[in-house]
Amino acid sequence: MNIVSPSILSCDFLNIESEIKHFEGSKDVWMHLDIMDGHFVPNLTFGEPIIKQICNKFNIPMDAHLMVSNPEWHMNEMKDYGLHNITFHIEACDNSLELITKAKESYPSVGISIKPKTPVSDLTSDMLEKLDLILVMSVEPGFGGQGFIPESIDKIKELDRLRKDNGYSYQIQVDGGVKGDNSKVIREAGANNLVAGSYVFKQPANKYLNIVETLR
Repeated sequence: MNIVSPSILSCDFLNIESEIKHFEGSKDVWMHLDIMDGHFVPNLTFGEPIIKQICNKFNIPMDAHLMVSNPEWHMNEMKDYGLHNITFHIEACDNSLELITKAKESYPSVGISIKPKTPVSDLTSDMLEKLDLILVMSVEPGFGGQGFIPESIDKIKELDRLRKDNGYSYQIQVDGGVKGDNSKVIREAGANNLVAGSYVFKQPANKYLNIVETLR
């Protein structure tokens, strides 16, 4: 299974409904929602009212990526929206294991994200056992259109090895600079969920699904 998660951070926000509609009915496609608070990261995107409307409007699995300094508050606010996956940053939380456990009471899938400078070793075995997804940031979070950091491949390989050696079931998601010309090496390293924003949405709308397939 290779899931592709187009990030609406790069879509035409004045036509967000029609942009997302292009992906309805597509197999193994999630919509990636980058939620930034202007504190944890310098940029600011959309908040709960927009996310609620998106979730109510579409049947596509919604994948919320919390780039916020208070992830627990956001998780509590959105627990009834129908989100499929919610991911928070280990760097924003004092007790990640506790938050994972609490989030799993309300969300079908719970993930944790690590920044480029955060080592895989910060993820404890107790966390890895409970997680449904680990998001490897292959750029510094906060802005779209950045180039892929090559050292991210080593992290993906390490997470894949840990998954195989211990029978963990988490997906390895990669976000940042993912394109057709590097997706193969990313997948071969062990990733099975690729986030792409600019690479998808900078194309003509009638090519979105074709572009998604180039990432598989």
